[in-house]
Amino acid sequence: MNFSELFKQSNQLCRLSPDGRYSAVCVQYRLVIRDVHTLQVLHLYTCLDQIQYVEWSADSLFILCAMYKRGLVQLRITVWSLCTKSVSYIKYPKSCQHGMDFTKDGHYMALAERRDCKDHISIFVCSEWQLLRHFETETQDLAGIKWSPNSCVLAVWDSCLEYKVLLYSLDGRLLSMYSAYEWSLGVKSVAWSPSSQLLAIGSYDEKVRIINHVTWRKLVELEHLPTIRNPKSVIYKEVETCPRLGGDGLSFPPISTEKSSLFNSESKYEICQPPVDVPVVKPDPDRANPKLGVGMLAFSPDNQFLATRNDNMPNTLWIWDAQKLKQYVVLEQLSAVKSFQWDPCRARLAICTGSNKVYLWSPAGCLSVQVPAEGNFQILSLHWHPNGDSLMLLSKDKMCVCYLETAGEN
Repeated sequence: MNFSELFKQSNQLCRLSPDGRYSAVCVQYRLVIRDVHTLQVLHLYTCLDQIQYVEWSADSLFILCAMYKRGLVQLRITVWSLCTKSVSYIKYPKSCQHGMDFTKDGHYMALAERRDCKDHISIFVCSEWQLLRHFETETQDLAGIKWSPNSCVLAVWDSCLEYKVLLYSLDGRLLSMYSAYEWSLGVKSVAWSPSSQLLAIGSYDEKVRIINHVTWRKLVELEHLPTIRNPKSVIYKEVETCPRLGGDGLSFPPISTEKSSLFNSESKYEICQPPVDVPVVKPDPDRANPKLGVGMLAFSPDNQFLATRNDNMPNTLWIWDAQKLKQYVVLEQLSAVKSFQWDPCRARLAICTGSNKVYLWSPAGCLSVQVPAEGNFQILSLHWHPNGDSLMLLSKDKMCVCYLETAGEN
């Protein structure tokens, strides 16, 4: 691995262009465009106010910067055509985190709407922004929508107060409805497999349920147990190793990651034999949005694996065999997992925990690498380059690029 120098950034607003050629980095009210390979500054733009959101166009020719402090509050969606200069307005969008989604091919957009105290879905043809279908959903309080990768099925799920997942076709037909239980907090996260054959549903009861695309019924429940007893389980545990100075054999005790990285302890993975107790954090029942249940999950690009994090077991990352539908590997970190993301091209997972280390897992094993940066560089999020040969690592106010050796890999 090789690492670039550190660069300033604000609010983790760093985005790689879809073609992989450029990076856009926001520094307060400035937008810096760099060449991904040389990191040379190609363009520097100055905006009127602090940038709060940035996004590339799909063809990598345009980049959008949003300054919400300068805008007005209007409950509608405005579509601006950069080709014809025409403007289209879409009324009644529902204010929810996952209320709008585009198909992978970019042909259609689904939008959650709220009209007359009822949830609706509108499907638009993106080429001309014509309304293709509009239908009412069987939800009490719609929380999110997500297209399957093949653009054939739209998954719709209700708020956490009611466990309900609905599957709709492109023409608005209800294909199926799935509910695992009643009278308890329900769906927390949803992810499609790249093949569109499996839908993984993370729930507040600390389980992942996988349903299939033929019958839309449950194939398996994956449990995040506090004690791993299966003797065939492979468990990697991160342990600290003390840095040594000189050849006198003297070592220093572990030092907090809050200090300079010069004195930070290194770490490595050890394989543990079951049974192994998983660290569990008891959620506070008096606080909203309890840290409980499966809040993060993602399939590998080859459909082989599913990675999950149970929020009340924040230091543990679970990797499941998506073909055999059983546990494959468990990673136990020293700190809480902040973010993880699959390599877009192969079964390789990158993980960060708010420390100055980046972690990589593949079927060949685990790796812990410390970023050789001066000062306090704590990685909070990361993004893969589209071809999988580098990673963008982001702290609170800095970023760097990690270049990986890919020669000779399958």
